[in-house]
Amino acid sequence: MPRKPRIELAGKYHIINRGVEQRKVFEEPADYEQFEELMCFYAKSFGITIHNYCLMSNHYHLLIEISRENLSKFMRQLNMNYSIYFNKKNRRTGHLWQGRYKSWYVTDEAYLYTLMCYIEQNPLKANIVKTLEAYPYSSYHYFLEKEIPECLKDSWVVEQYQDDKEAIEAFLTNPVDTSQLQELKRASSLIEAPNVDKRPKEEDLRELFQNITDIKQRNKVILQAIEQGYSQHMIAKVLGISQQAVYGVVKRSRR
Repeated sequence: MPRKPRIELAGKYHIINRGVEQRKVFEEPADYEQFEELMCFYAKSFGITIHNYCLMSNHYHLLIEISRENLSKFMRQLNMNYSIYFNKKNRRTGHLWQGRYKSWYVTDEAYLYTLMCYIEQNPLKANIVKTLEAYPYSSYHYFLEKEIPECLKDSWVVEQYQDDKEAIEAFLTNPVDTSQLQELKRASSLIEAPNVDKRPKEEDLRELFQNITDIKQRNKVILQAIEQGYSQHMIAKVLGISQQAVYGVVKRSRR
């Protein structure tokens, strides 16, 4: 049976790929550096934004953003060309990756913030290092350096915090509750992803909430706004409530 084509919407994606049979795909510093070089090269070629990433010995995590339907093309070039490099260097043949990469569309800001911390903290979780800055194969240490690599200059972290290294460190070292991460992932996957070229505007959202008289009606309109593609962050801002409160309304509606 042929594989179903991936549906690619503009926006942010969490990407994971693992080595076949859980084998190491990065064996020495040169391997990590080659992957990073290819990643940055093809990100520029395809107009893709890299928000953050972490390369582990047998898998990798990427948080990227696309503006057109070219995610599969980007991933094909990245994985294929790294495989060619790795197989040639090690005089091996056959598949390097266990299969097609896994991807999750990120539609919720709470999920996004938790996900960025989770990606960077992989080396800590695996007890490879005691501090994040000690791990050289993730975006974290680049964010703390004076010169940010070209392929990370448009990342959310850089745009949000500029060169405030203390704020970056405080944000990315926030403890991650993995059960909360999974819950946020499930909630995010249940929300229809908007077409970002037609993303709703804040002034339109304010009109939607103009004649609200009670909390029950407000919560009903919150769910309608979510279905129309408004972000939980924008809804919270317009209503003057916390994003967690908006997320609570969405979560209760799924029960």
